[in-house]
Amino acid sequence: MRRTGMIKPHKRAGIYYLVRRVPKDFAHLDTRGIVRLSTEIAVADDPRGVRAGQRVQALNVELEAYWRGLRDGQSAEARMRFEAARKRALAIGVTYETINDLLAGKIEDLVERVELLVDRKALESELDVAAVLGGEPKVSIMLSNLVSEYEEMKKAELALKSPNQRRKWKNPRLLAINNFIEVVGDKAIDRLTRSDALRFRTWWLDRIVEEDLDIGTANKNLGILSRMYRDYNKLHQMGLPPIFAEIAIEGEMDKQRAAFKPEYVEKQILAPGVLDDLNEQARAVLWIVAETGLRISEACALDSTTISLDGDVPYVMVRPNGRQLKVQHTARDIPLVGVALDAAKAFPNGFSRYHDKPDSCSALVNKYLGHRNLLPTDDHSFYSLRHTFEDRLTAVDAPEKIIAVLMGHKHQRPKYGEGPSLEQKQRWLQSIVYKPAKHAG
Repeated sequence: MRRTGMIKPHKRAGIYYLVRRVPKDFAHLDTRGIVRLSTEIAVADDPRGVRAGQRVQALNVELEAYWRGLRDGQSAEARMRFEAARKRALAIGVTYETINDLLAGKIEDLVERVELLVDRKALESELDVAAVLGGEPKVSIMLSNLVSEYEEMKKAELALKSPNQRRKWKNPRLLAINNFIEVVGDKAIDRLTRSDALRFRTWWLDRIVEEDLDIGTANKNLGILSRMYRDYNKLHQMGLPPIFAEIAIEGEMDKQRAAFKPEYVEKQILAPGVLDDLNEQARAVLWIVAETGLRISEACALDSTTISLDGDVPYVMVRPNGRQLKVQHTARDIPLVGVALDAAKAFPNGFSRYHDKPDSCSALVNKYLGHRNLLPTDDHSFYSLRHTFEDRLTAVDAPEKIIAVLMGHKHQRPKYGEGPSLEQKQRWLQSIVYKPAKHAG
């Protein structure tokens, strides 16, 4: 819808009105032609039209929302009819094609479909005829509705995620769509062109130069938008051109992995008193990450069902537990040693303050470490403790399989048997355990 700017009130019979012509995009839905809505404010009571102007703007917002609602309602109904026809076509044994596509193809294919309906005695079934002969047009949606549609497409995958994971999944997609709409406007997805995609790429190029943004940030935004467009196109058989093909911006550099020196962690971060002002749960999460190499999100998700302290080898279990694991081989059992064992004993039921809130924990710890000058460079962070864990295993010549199993990485060789036992993993972890002076806690 074209942005109208400030709408001026019109005077009629001593009353102020909003007067607007129905935009052509909505003329088939709203047949009034000219819309006149009373502000119920008399000209005599507001001779300068100040209050009337404010009321007209509010009425205009409501009117445009009404028009969009009509359009979206019609689009939703059309999508449901199209989806029903598409699914019915697959059930009958044919691929859905619109009648225009069928007429543009081989006449033999069209005849074959008619004969299929005859054989099934389905000529009286509106759904079967629409499915086999393409009676429902392919549907499109507005960019502003794409994320909600994409959520519906991915609902099985999203059902496995925790509320925090769903939020982190959705927000980058909303950001990509909102950025794109800012550049090209809120268009129907089938009206997008290669020029629109290139305009968006240029917009990002300008921001990279003017705002000193990272190229990776731009490419992530472009990639998310491209995948949503491609997946929607594929599912709904839209036949849209690949307008986002080869649109990534060159020059992106891999960020160097930052790790602390093990002796720095032992003598500086884990030294007595250094973490005393950090709240107990955040401090315990840090201890576990440092000694086990768990991801921060994995440590924050631990609870009484995944912390085991009763056996000969105390350990934690990385499991979905209400959230989606990064990949299948992320699930693993990690023995507890050193300060990680102390942390688990202090909080055997996990970390309620940070359950499904790893970003909050990470932000707090990073702020704490930064204020105490415990981050040697800008590339170091709380997460660097996980990188340090891998370096410590490498330094004692731990087998690649042991490192992969403890880190939750995929091992390149095929998996045979049950893999390393808890006792074997414990021996390797004890060989690299931190030995700081007696810490507080």
